[in-house]
Amino acid sequence: METIASFTVDHLRLLPGIYVSRQDIVGGETVTTFDIRMTRPNYEPVMNTAEVHTIEHLGATFLRNHAKYGEKTLYFGPMGCRTGFYLLLTGNYSSEDIVPLLKEMFSFIASYTEDVPGASPVCCGNYLDMNLPMARFLAGKYLDEVLDRITPDRLKYPQ
Repeated sequence: METIASFTVDHLRLLPGIYVSRQDIVGGETVTTFDIRMTRPNYEPVMNTAEVHTIEHLGATFLRNHAKYGEKTLYFGPMGCRTGFYLLLTGNYSSEDIVPLLKEMFSFIASYTEDVPGASPVCCGNYLDMNLPMARFLAGKYLDEVLDRITPDRLKYPQ
């Protein structure tokens, strides 16, 4: 079997950042997949499922309600390795293009104090696995350490 592209990225050199993972043409339209890497793979501890789950609920709610990107958002969800998230948007974008959107989203998560949207047994298959305080902490950390001081090496995969 052929190795898929995401497994060819050198995860030992990958820093927290925003990367274009791939671009595909679907029904004549470009779909851009972003790798939103929150922790350094194989160096930092991975995020626990409760905070990942909370960030997923808050991030997806924020994105789907966004005035500009709501209708362009196809998917926002966690990576299996728990080092970040994937965001799929319709359109041809670079990592630089979505820095303002992600600053907005992670600011929203970092300051969120209400009930987590969809965190009920009717709306979610594992509604008890949530950790809003830790999700807020991680969102604020990513905002402060990565998004607010983004550098070119955190916008393109290492070669």
